[in-house]
Amino acid sequence: MKLPDKTTPMAQAIATIKDGDTVMIGGFGVPGTPMTLIHALVAHGARGLTVIKNDANEPGMGVDHLLQSGQVRRLITTHLGLNANAMALMNAGQIEVEFNAQGILAERIRAGGAGIGAVLSDVGIGTELEHGKQVVQLDGRPHLVQTALRADVALLHADCADGFGNLTYRATARNFNPVMAMAAQRVVVETETLVALGQIAPDAVHTPGVFVDCVVPLETLTKEYAVVER
Repeated sequence: MKLPDKTTPMAQAIATIKDGDTVMIGGFGVPGTPMTLIHALVAHGARGLTVIKNDANEPGMGVDHLLQSGQVRRLITTHLGLNANAMALMNAGQIEVEFNAQGILAERIRAGGAGIGAVLSDVGIGTELEHGKQVVQLDGRPHLVQTALRADVALLHADCADGFGNLTYRATARNFNPVMAMAAQRVVVETETLVALGQIAPDAVHTPGVFVDCVVPLETLTKEYAVVER
């Protein structure tokens, strides 16, 4: 059986995102964040989005472009500490923000990809993270019911991909991209390097192509992809 070639023009790959969709965006700070796909989503213009991302990047970078264009209704994240724009929008009530402990966010996404409805954890008991969540007793101790997270679309950045969508990530890009690839109905990936099928060794594949719908090769990397000097 011949495997399909999933390479797709960027605008076409983004075009299926609708107003009100839930969009997972990969990345751990700069590494793994699909900067170019984010710009394409801004140009596409879908609004009222729920965005699931580990962080809000920094002003003028990554997901901040979606925040500043007014396309995000709700942000599910772990912190906003590097983005004063995001904090201002939250404080003004212009976006709704749901905070998670970082490991809990990853586990909720993993649960979504594994078909598990929720996970139980005592992380956050007695803190603001408990607000609005169901508490159950397990072995005589309170646990929060952390519902699984799924998305309509996941936007990811890969270091290398083949046309079928087998992916490799670099370093901390593996923190959220692999689980997001399993937890979304449609997965769109931008890649720094596109290789022929078979050129990625099976043991080197971090996300199998069966989870990927569109592969968008990048011609160049903008300065947003560089590590920020402080």
